[in-house]
Amino acid sequence: MSAKQYTPESRGTYAAKGYSAASSTSSLVPTLISRRDPRDHDVQIEILFCGICHSDLHQVRNEWSVMPTVYPCIPGHEIVGRVTNVGSAVTKFKPGDLAAVGCLVDSDRSCPDCQTSLEQYCPNLTLTYNSPDRYLGGVTYGGYTDSIVVNDHFVLHVPSNLNLAGVAPLLCAGITTYSPIRHWGVTNGKKVGVVGLGGLGHMAVKFAHALGAYVVVFTTSLNKKEDAIRLGADEIITSSDTDQMRKHARSFDFILDTVSAEHDINSYIQLLRRDGNITLVGAPDKPHAVSGFGLLSQRRSISGSTIGGLAETQEMLDFCAKRNITADVEVIPIQKVNEAYERMLKSDVRYRFSIDMASLKTA
Repeated sequence: MSAKQYTPESRGTYAAKGYSAASSTSSLVPTLISRRDPRDHDVQIEILFCGICHSDLHQVRNEWSVMPTVYPCIPGHEIVGRVTNVGSAVTKFKPGDLAAVGCLVDSDRSCPDCQTSLEQYCPNLTLTYNSPDRYLGGVTYGGYTDSIVVNDHFVLHVPSNLNLAGVAPLLCAGITTYSPIRHWGVTNGKKVGVVGLGGLGHMAVKFAHALGAYVVVFTTSLNKKEDAIRLGADEIITSSDTDQMRKHARSFDFILDTVSAEHDINSYIQLLRRDGNITLVGAPDKPHAVSGFGLLSQRRSISGSTIGGLAETQEMLDFCAKRNITADVEVIPIQKVNEAYERMLKSDVRYRFSIDMASLKTA
């Protein structure tokens, strides 16, 4: 059932308000969609805040050939809200609980990845939006809506001491950086580099600092130096300054590259010590040209990472609660979502937009 074909007579569904795009060139506009009524293992959530991820913009504008967009498209996978209803078999949640949903709403739960709590690598995963919806047909719709229904395995507990608007981006920007930082053993005394200080980079700085690392931010401009220090960086380097870069050669244990624009990754590989790693979480349009000698000489490695499994995402939220970590956000009403997209293209946000979904009631 498409976003514009909902009828009250539909069985097993209810109407939800949202914002959708009808094509790659159209704006997001108010719409009605159908959501399934909660089944035995489902949790129904009133959405309070939804973060805006740069991938939302790519998806709405059909810019990823590997993930063609099905329209109408309702993006949003950084969801925080309050439980309003649960299925008869749900024991982990009750109405009134704070809850969150990230990039995944289902997987096969039987493959080796799912069995080791790495659902993000499941070959049969269901994304929060623009994935086949096995319940209602069509595709899944995301968090730019007033409510969502998700299987309880894919719903997360939100600590009550955190600012909810700032929690929303943790469900993508947060876990996307937390997961590789934990995987590569960032701890007290490690030297960690963060390439780029945007939505992803600012979370990486916060996490690495909280884990006790010496944190260096690489940027193309020094106008973010004050912000980088505030977020927890110990040092900031202009990546175009060859003398500065040379001084740090063979000294980093780990570098997280968050940049999606085309750039030379070899200059960062040279900064890694023996057995050091650089992990990519940004996705440039063009492939990186990597010098094999840069990797061979010090047994360095390059890897990629995407979000995290459900257990690790809950671990991240609990870690954030203990350290009082949230994303730096600008809260906007849903009516300004198209303006926010244009501002994202200009990097005119520090560091993430978070939509106050209460504004949808007046849409």
